[in-house]
Amino acid sequence: MRDTPYPNLPEKRGAGGDVPLVQVQSLVKHFKLPGGWLSGEPRIVHAIDDVSLEVYPGQVLGVVGESGCGKTTLGRCVLRLVEPTSGQITFDGQDLLALKGDAMRRLRQEMQIVFQSPLSSLSPRFKVFDVVAEPLMTHRRQPREELKSHVLALLEQVGLGRQHLDRYPHELSGGQCQRVAVARALALSPRLLVLDEPTSALDVSVQAQIINLLDELQAQHKLTYLFISHDLGVVQHISDRICVMYLGKLVETGPVEAVFDSPLHPYTQALISAISVPDPSIHRRRIVLQGTVPSPVDPPPGCRFHTRCPLAEARCRVEVPELRPVAEGRTVACHLV
Repeated sequence: MRDTPYPNLPEKRGAGGDVPLVQVQSLVKHFKLPGGWLSGEPRIVHAIDDVSLEVYPGQVLGVVGESGCGKTTLGRCVLRLVEPTSGQITFDGQDLLALKGDAMRRLRQEMQIVFQSPLSSLSPRFKVFDVVAEPLMTHRRQPREELKSHVLALLEQVGLGRQHLDRYPHELSGGQCQRVAVARALALSPRLLVLDEPTSALDVSVQAQIINLLDELQAQHKLTYLFISHDLGVVQHISDRICVMYLGKLVETGPVEAVFDSPLHPYTQALISAISVPDPSIHRRRIVLQGTVPSPVDPPPGCRFHTRCPLAEARCRVEVPELRPVAEGRTVACHLV
């Protein structure tokens, strides 16, 4: 196992299928903002621009990048919580963007999400029982007694018990709230879980507990995860593959061990150099990027990373690099690789 600030995290496992469960092709999501008081013209936020990826059954696909790079928007587009501007999303061979009404409602049982903030994702007016029971009442219409036993079984799976059924979210700790959110996400036996920064609002010791819980649940329920995070230490240990995003675009993808051992894109190299190492005898050269992330309202031409890249050439400022294969299972969007 690698040196990591999370020494008790589980080892990752391999993917469990040859046919993708989720396929995203040329996904674009733009948000329209009202115009300024001088020009009056609407402005466009380029949240996601031409992103393609695949998630295989039983796999954990980690998506990393700085805040504002489009990670959360990507996850919500996959679930159609946010409608894409263009592109294609398929789930188990079904065109997700073509589904409407009851067809989409039925398929939502197969896909669930765990949000970043555990407390704000739970209704303060609902007790724990009501929070976990709501999806079952909406989709399954179970009898009350059967519903109670089902909810209790879900709570026990995430490390909670009968004493938590009648508590409100404000009576729970952050870790307990996130366990309730996980239980709610598991209620309908989904195949895909989008985990949107599920540990970032928690203490480090609680983070490790939640990651271990997610790993155990994946093995128990044969789940597929789209794991969104900026914590590379966690992503390194829970993911099978990794996608690195910068300003709405993928810059590198590949097996997690290959990417961490030998990052190819200058941005990936800078991210990995920032990972803390708990062993003081190990010295890692830190790559400090200059400048700030450009605005997604006005992304730079050519390679979007060229304004901060220490290796940028004239070509990088005018020509958009294509995400192309460079080794088995690895792709990178850089003219210099």
